[in-house]
Amino acid sequence: MTICYFTATGNSLYVARRIGGQLLSIPQLIKTGRLTVSDDAVGIVCPVYAGEMPAMVRSFLSRAAITAGYFFFVYTYGMSSSVAVPNAIDAARKAGRKLDYAAAVKMVDNYLPGFEAKHQMETAVGKNIEGQIDQVCRDLAFRKNNVSGLTVFQKLAMTAVHGTMGRALLNGNAARSYLVNDACIRCGICAKVCPADNIKVTDRVEFSDHCEVCYACIHNCPQNAIHLKSEKSTVRFRNEHVTLQDILASNE
Repeated sequence: MTICYFTATGNSLYVARRIGGQLLSIPQLIKTGRLTVSDDAVGIVCPVYAGEMPAMVRSFLSRAAITAGYFFFVYTYGMSSSVAVPNAIDAARKAGRKLDYAAAVKMVDNYLPGFEAKHQMETAVGKNIEGQIDQVCRDLAFRKNNVSGLTVFQKLAMTAVHGTMGRALLNGNAARSYLVNDACIRCGICAKVCPADNIKVTDRVEFSDHCEVCYACIHNCPQNAIHLKSEKSTVRFRNEHVTLQDILASNE
């Protein structure tokens, strides 16, 4: 089994590890031009951003040559998985692949404008995260097939979500509104954890125009120096089973 994953704060990396198999970082696959993936089972594990997969994951899926007898998608999310599964079905179809299995695991939400991270971490125990992952692992072990075609309702819901909030949240220029305060020591961690190579650190931190809005730079800054004008608090999150070195190894 091979899993292609995208992670910013470790949730999806942790789920990918729990599922097992060969793990391949999608940002690294794109950077190295390795767009051919072949195995008896191939899956994608990534977060939900506004009812959608990250833009980089969608790009990878559209360009990659994936050969597998069994193809699956596992999302991680905090508030709602919304129309993420229908989006995965649609993206796979457009890429010439049939999706066999799709699931979404509810975890800690790291969307800072919408949620206070400390509260999210405190409520994690009530989400039965390990139980959800165990069920996904069982489903995959038995090669469960739970995906059918898109219904008319799902298509309408996808259009509605994209029309109201989806593209507004997935804004490539979003990072240019991030605030870097005097706590910054210009260590360069933000640039290294950015999956999109959107950050350059010289005598200051500079953001370009292809932000994934994953908040890897914000949550993983050792000095807590990067902020949003609209963030609920200054508390940051990284999955307790994942280290900063793991995020660096995934996204550098």
